[in-house]
Amino acid sequence: MAEKAYKFRFYPTPEQENLLRRTLGCVRLIYNKALAARTQAWHERQERVGYTQTSVMLTLWKKQEGLDFLKEVSSVPLQQGLRHLQTAFTNFFSGQAKYPNFKKKRNGGSAEFTKSAFKWKDGQVYLAKCSNPLPIRWSRQLPPGCVPSTITVKLDPSGRWSVSLRINDTRDLNLKPVNKQIGIDLGITSLITTSDGEKFTNPKNFQKLHKKLRLAQKSLDRKTNKKSNNYQKARLKVARIHAKIKDSRLDYTHKLTTQLIRENQTVVVEDLAVKNMVKNHKLARAISDANWGEIVRQLEYKAEWHGRELIKIDRYFPSSKRCSSCGHVVEKLPLNIRKWDCPECGSHHDRDVNAGINILRMGTRVGDRRKRSDPATTPASLRNADQERERPRSKAAGLAVSVCGATVRPEGSKSRKAGAKKQKVSNSDARESRAFS
Repeated sequence: MAEKAYKFRFYPTPEQENLLRRTLGCVRLIYNKALAARTQAWHERQERVGYTQTSVMLTLWKKQEGLDFLKEVSSVPLQQGLRHLQTAFTNFFSGQAKYPNFKKKRNGGSAEFTKSAFKWKDGQVYLAKCSNPLPIRWSRQLPPGCVPSTITVKLDPSGRWSVSLRINDTRDLNLKPVNKQIGIDLGITSLITTSDGEKFTNPKNFQKLHKKLRLAQKSLDRKTNKKSNNYQKARLKVARIHAKIKDSRLDYTHKLTTQLIRENQTVVVEDLAVKNMVKNHKLARAISDANWGEIVRQLEYKAEWHGRELIKIDRYFPSSKRCSSCGHVVEKLPLNIRKWDCPECGSHHDRDVNAGINILRMGTRVGDRRKRSDPATTPASLRNADQERERPRSKAAGLAVSVCGATVRPEGSKSRKAGAKKQKVSNSDARESRAFS
């Protein structure tokens, strides 16, 4: 069983749009008031306010004279907004996200309806406090026998309405096994280069509309009165261009990842740190437009759906600088060098194809180690032997890291600060470092 979300466009009637806009405004108001209350409680009293306290605050806010309009919309989206705020704080305290921000009206908004706030009847959606069904443009049908568990209504900055139906798909989505493995190298000139030598062109969706977007943003910057109709028209024009870029990029990514999953049993990729890579201002725009993070994310969940295997290898593995024929690793290989010859064996390599081959080989080793460590497929004697062989090596590597600050990589370790002065260590640390030297 796989959890899926089906997204559709819909075109509400004037009465429905009025109700939905008021609902989105109330959700945004409650979210911002709860965020302000939690922030104030911490700064003034060092007190943590959770979801339960904010839920009590919501009841009190509804009784205030100036907030009577909160009763005119469904209470479920308001409660769900508080739950989303709690999730945002949980991610913040765990280090997975930054501190939550206030919601802004110009970004549109969303409202989540659980089963108690909508009705699914004859293939139509009836939201709470709305007598008519949503006029959804059904571009595809839901799987037979599936009933939505949660419905999310969203208004994007370009003014488009969409509804997302979350279901539990009970169908068997596993594809027929194939005897093909592939390693892919993500790039900018060629979006994906496979270990078979096939290259997928980067569509560069942002670059196609960059000039048009730049002119629209210039026109928006000239509008000084943000409450005027001309400002809103210019803002919508910019938002629609961004929406077009996003839609074309996402469409290409979905088609590409689906093709890779259908044609290959095992897909090996690098575990790239995209957030760190975009800090390079010379390549930030190109990397963001390439959509590497979304490609890996889609490959991951589609492989799980269809019974395929996705393997991620270490991001520090020198896939481009390593010769796929003899294993020699060159010291330097600038990005402007797309083809090179191995100084050891003389093999001629295409930079991206060579990287794809090395990624596939490294991923195959990782997959074999996984299978051997699986208790269901490996005898106990073999597992114990593997553990005994790996234990001294891992212990020595760990001590090397703690003593001299080395990094453990597949091709050996290098000092974190090449050429740096030796740090002072205690007598015990010095004895350990001499023992491993």
